[in-house]
Amino acid sequence: MHTLHVALVGLVAALGAFTLLWAVSVRLRDASIADPSWGPGFLLVGLAYLAAHGDVTPRGTLAVALVGAWAARLGLHLLSRNRAHGEDPRYAAMRAGHGPRFWWVSLGTVFWLQAALLWIVSLPVLAAVMGTAPLGAWDAAGAAVFLAGFLTEAVADAQLRRFRADPANLGTVLDRGLWRYSRHPNYFGDALLWWGVFLLAVGAGAPWTAVGPALMTFLLVKVSGVALLERSLVQGRPGYAEYVRRTSAFVPWFPRA
Repeated sequence: MHTLHVALVGLVAALGAFTLLWAVSVRLRDASIADPSWGPGFLLVGLAYLAAHGDVTPRGTLAVALVGAWAARLGLHLLSRNRAHGEDPRYAAMRAGHGPRFWWVSLGTVFWLQAALLWIVSLPVLAAVMGTAPLGAWDAAGAAVFLAGFLTEAVADAQLRRFRADPANLGTVLDRGLWRYSRHPNYFGDALLWWGVFLLAVGAGAPWTAVGPALMTFLLVKVSGVALLERSLVQGRPGYAEYVRRTSAFVPWFPRA
């Protein structure tokens, strides 16, 4: 099947799944269910690519398997983290601002937007599924970069979870472990692993798919990740301004003296 047709199958799958998720969120009055569904959405799109293409190749299988491992870990992590806290304050504020119209507004600004974004980010997976070249050095490098990013994100999340579970740390700043070298090592790992998937796409002859990991990196740094958290942490967490002064925001690096 033509690449464009396979890509459209993935887009329809993402929009369909997130529309169903929106209907559930209306019933539950909780738009936060979009967040733990973000990772699994990528796995769904990858599987849709495989099914639509119909020709299972080693590179395509590798790409979907790697994304599936990340999707399962991230989805379970966010589900476990969010389940006892009710609706995320971001969505609660949107709900209050839009009033009775929120259920329609959330369909486009939360659910369909996430579906469209994950479809764009997943373009390297599409290229890996459609590629016919044999596995090579690009794929080995991609798998290695993906693993480095996956482990960075998983370890950073585990360190943060343990830190928050200790009442003695309430109101303090985590500046140990990976968090000593980056203020957001989990987001860095997330971005890094998608650049690893992109290297698989390069092996398939599709360097144009850099738009996917570039968009993911932009979202993590400028939109939903670093920028969003920093505004609240600098104002509300004692010692965080000093932490900002000495610690890299994103890419891990040695602390400044």
